[in-house]
Amino acid sequence: MGTYERFLETEVLTADPVALVRMLYRGAIDSIASARQHLAAGNVVERSNQVAKAHAILHELSTSLNTSAGGEIASNLRELYDYMQRQLNAANLQQVDAPMADVETLLRNLLGAWVEIGARQNASPIAPEQETYVPLSLAG
Repeated sequence: MGTYERFLETEVLTADPVALVRMLYRGAIDSIASARQHLAAGNVVERSNQVAKAHAILHELSTSLNTSAGGEIASNLRELYDYMQRQLNAANLQQVDAPMADVETLLRNLLGAWVEIGARQNASPIAPEQETYVPLSLAG
């Protein structure tokens, strides 16, 4: 295991739930951005792999929701994650960018909300925009 992989493993194992959600969003955003690049370059296999990765992350986010505790917000998020998964499937099957761009925008907006939640929760002296962000795609 390389240095980056050890760093990432430590970060995941020590992260609070809100930080884990942000990591998952970033991973999905990175995968979609990569899939869009592969679509433009005509790399079918890599595009499909990156779409599958983003789809799996969205599935994990959806199945980890606690609708009993989260109520309407959790239900709405589950529906949104389902919508995004369908959009990714359509983009992959039709080999078009627009649905992936839509999902990437939605995830970026949601990430912004989770960064704000984390900042309020932790009352950290580090502003959300100063938070360290290492693209997960660097891990390979």
